[in-house]
Amino acid sequence: VQLQASGGGLGQPGGSLSLSCTASGFSLDEYAIGWFRQAPGKEREGVSCISNVDERSYYADSVKGRFTISRDNDKHTVYLQMNSLKPEDTAVYYCAAAKWIILSALYSPRQYDYWGQGTLVTVSS
Repeated sequence: VQLQASGGGLGQPGGSLSLSCTASGFSLDEYAIGWFRQAPGKEREGVSCISNVDERSYYADSVKGRFTISRDNDKHTVYLQMNSLKPEDTAVYYCAAAKWIILSALYSPRQYDYWGQGTLVTVSS
């Protein structure tokens, strides 16, 4: 069972980056997928989540309107399109898979069964 996050790198303020999270060893379509991030010296925070039931997407207020999450179950991949990047988006981004999600605790790490290794996003001019 593995989640592979990729696509991080250096982005400019106002620019865009796209992250991918590819699953292997389990059926992606049975899991909700969340993206989290952890900036230096800060706690891990939830960024976005996409349901496996109805593909409904959820966003933290800090990224709403700028980030878009999507999934392609045939490709076993979930994407996070990040637009209008800000320096405060700088963090290591992780994807995680949850078999069952309680919406009231959408970004509680304990709900997630599998975690990817993280990919670094740096936003700087």
